Amino acid sequence: MNESGDRQIGGRIKRLRRIRKLAQADLAAALGISASYLNLIEHNRRKVTVPLLFSIAGYFGVEPGELVDSDDGRLLGDLMEAFGDDIFADSDVTNLEIRDLAQANPAAARAILKLYDRYRAVTKPGLANPVEPGTEPFHLATDAISDFLQENANHFPSLEAAAERMRADIDRSGEGFEAALRSYLFNVMGVEVQLASLPHGIARQFDAARQRLLVSDLLPPESALFLVAHHLGQAAAGPEIAEIIAASSLPEGDAPALAANVLAAYLAAALVMPYAPFLRACRDYRYDIERIARRFGASFEQVCHRMTTLQRPGASGIPLHLVRTDIAGNISKRFSLSGIHIPRHSGACPRWNVYAAFLSPERINIQLSQMPDGQRYFCIARTIAKGDYRYNAPRRYMSIGLGCAIHHAREMIYSDGMDLNGDSQLVPIGVGCRICPRLECGQRAHPPADHRFALDPTNRPESLYGRIG
Repeated sequence: MNESGDRQIGGRIKRLRRIRKLAQADLAAALGISASYLNLIEHNRRKVTVPLLFSIAGYFGVEPGELVDSDDGRLLGDLMEAFGDDIFADSDVTNLEIRDLAQANPAAARAILKLYDRYRAVTKPGLANPVEPGTEPFHLATDAISDFLQENANHFPSLEAAAERMRADIDRSGEGFEAALRSYLFNVMGVEVQLASLPHGIARQFDAARQRLLVSDLLPPESALFLVAHHLGQAAAGPEIAEIIAASSLPEGDAPALAANVLAAYLAAALVMPYAPFLRACRDYRYDIERIARRFGASFEQVCHRMTTLQRPGASGIPLHLVRTDIAGNISKRFSLSGIHIPRHSGACPRWNVYAAFLSPERINIQLSQMPDGQRYFCIARTIAKGDYRYNAPRRYMSIGLGCAIHHAREMIYSDGMDLNGDSQLVPIGVGCRICPRLECGQRAHPPADHRFALDPTNRPESLYGRIG
């Protein structure tokens, strides 16, 4: 077991214990160790022996590797990105020192990231209203939500259980799911669902006085269905959502309210795409997103999101990463279980197929990607269009990227016919120019943070940043 893995096991054990609502003393007794020893393990002050590792994994019904796998890579990548900022240009902090910080003092490293996030919020160019002392900028809350989902592997067993109970009740009517969902809301909660012409920009509106849920008649069918399920999630799973938020380390301010909305959306997805049938469809159809979307009446994006949540012990899907970006390169969603690092503060590498997908709208773009550290990933990307169902309605375009480590690629239908072991189809990518060491890249927008120019007046390289000392 490597040292960095040791440092992460404690937090993973603590998280599993809290999810099961176990006291330290109860888990320690089940494992045959003292509560004080377990406390030291959870705080990463004692190493876990191999026999004990297998006992813990067996108790929770997970693979030992799931406990050992760490998020050091993601933390390190975030730190590297932060220290690539011009503010640190003269600090002479080396990559090795940043790596040591991430591995030896992860709590301090995360505190630095939090401080850097706040610095960016205050100094971001073009910020119309300076951040007042004691307030929490909204985009800091969105970063906190990304971290919150990552810490929980985007899997919430209590919400899955609540969704399964509700779905079982809904399906008893024998109607199709959409009609049965409406009947359930009316019969159990007294809420009538109606399509309506709502003010521009309003997708859903709840009339509490008349107990009517109004859904915009301009929405695509899968979006309208999802909003009805989302309302049910908010109304019926409030205690489960509140308990998850209370046990989290989310900051005060906007983050808890935003988290509640995200968790209600999680439950909505679990209602529309129940765990066991959805996982079975993923395996049977080999992660064919469009076919699965047809099977469950969901959108391409909804299916991609649901695929990232399949982390149930003993019945898990492929560990995936997901990124959503607009055509300007602004990343609005990021999550990674594949091991690939998705930038925290900036756009991703222009060589990523999540950007190339804009050149072939609504077609699957496939890429074998290799990061500077040699790790290979299998990635797909496709654009999606959002907008009202009406004549001449404006459209906004996003790109969804989904992928996995190369050894899982054969489980996805999109890998058929590709040479996964060779180099002929391999695309070298990075995280961001500031921390990417690929000096030969012709698409560099910035030099690496720890390098300086050494221009040759007799030769003009293809890229201005291609010849750096």
